[in-house]
Amino acid sequence: MRIRINGADADIRLETEKTVGEILSALEAWLEGTGHRLSGLGIDDNAIPADSIELCFGMDIDTVDTLDIYTSSVTDLFAECLLQVMEAIDIYTTASFEEKGPIAIQWQESPAARMLAEQGPDLFQWVIKTFSGEGSSPQALRTVVEERFRELKDPTNELDRTGMLVSEVCNRLEELPLDIQTGKDARAAETMSVFSGITEKVFRIYGVLKIGGFPVGEIKVGDTPVADYIADFHTTLTELLGAYEQQDTVLVGDIAEYEMAPRLRDLHAAVLSAVGGRCQ
Repeated sequence: MRIRINGADADIRLETEKTVGEILSALEAWLEGTGHRLSGLGIDDNAIPADSIELCFGMDIDTVDTLDIYTSSVTDLFAECLLQVMEAIDIYTTASFEEKGPIAIQWQESPAARMLAEQGPDLFQWVIKTFSGEGSSPQALRTVVEERFRELKDPTNELDRTGMLVSEVCNRLEELPLDIQTGKDARAAETMSVFSGITEKVFRIYGVLKIGGFPVGEIKVGDTPVADYIADFHTTLTELLGAYEQQDTVLVGDIAEYEMAPRLRDLHAAVLSAVGGRCQ
């Protein structure tokens, strides 16, 4: 049997595989480490519709002359998923009250929903709540989805755009002890919220670079590999959030000013520099 991947002959030696499904299963296990996924299938020069691929899994390989396998990067698949989410939001927004329920059910059963649940579980839950009428407005959700789409399509530019916000929130973290001491609770809470949001964004973009094949393992923050730096960052962040919940103002102030502010600055600058962005 001839096997082609994205149109090119593949040097694949079959061992115990007897069916098309067994070949695809072995290939998917290999693809997991490459940042790609199975995105299409063809048998004997006939394209197999997406909703019929599973029906081919039991086919005996002796009955197949040519197996065409198509793959796409996870980032491209996720970006396409987000485009479909935006289309679903637009349809939902203009639908009548009676139409909204079926639209929500149809979306939850779609391949885009499954992809979103895997790659962006927080966003998936947001969509579910919005379509059920319990969450934010569809317009607010679309704004967030558009942001995630930009992170996937142009992570370097999106990271570059965060520079001013990183600088601002780090300055506010350094002022957090004084805000707490002087009773500026609303400003302190806002600082924590903005800090959490921008930190999550930096982490997401780092993740996009990683699954997109960028050699993130080569990035260092000072002398520390970025993976180790992020692990330490997470540990300190957990300490900060715990101290904030316990209203330990002294510990919150110390961690925010002397730990989190410089760590966020250094992490953002290191990743940005590695991908060729402009340091602010």
